[in-house]
Amino acid sequence: MRVGIGYDIHRLAQGRKLVLGGVELEHGRGLLGHSDADVLIHAICDAILGACALGDIGTHFPDDDPRFKDADSTELLGEVSRMIREEGWEIGNIDCTVMAEEPRIAPHIKRMRQRLADTLSTDISRVSVKATRGEGVGPVGRREAIAALAIAALEETSLNELVSSMS
Repeated sequence: MRVGIGYDIHRLAQGRKLVLGGVELEHGRGLLGHSDADVLIHAICDAILGACALGDIGTHFPDDDPRFKDADSTELLGEVSRMIREEGWEIGNIDCTVMAEEPRIAPHIKRMRQRLADTLSTDISRVSVKATRGEGVGPVGRREAIAALAIAALEETSLNELVSSMS
């Protein structure tokens, strides 16, 4: 088993759509970034890549590469999932926290979990998404940004195959 951690934060800006966990949310502002700036998926990518010692999201999808301008982050996550499977790893579980003063995240968590699980080709029971507020502290609390933290636990593919064959 391997474990990795990921963190991301992006400023909120007018004229951008807000995408979190691959789900577009209604909000007056969106996250500013080279891609769709989905902080939740970016944190998950970093956690997964870190668990395999494969660098970070910027290494594989640099923000100065025009191919990734306005990229759908679910496509980046799908590529990360493919990369780790080639290395012999599967998702054990993902645990994430979105830090946002607004909009309310709770009504969207089930859709986010399903979209993430589908993108990672894993069961929704292996993907946890939680939310918290900044309580007026820092850029999140001042409604200037949204951040996310993720932890990924990966299992060797051969271990999963052994357990499956025994049941």
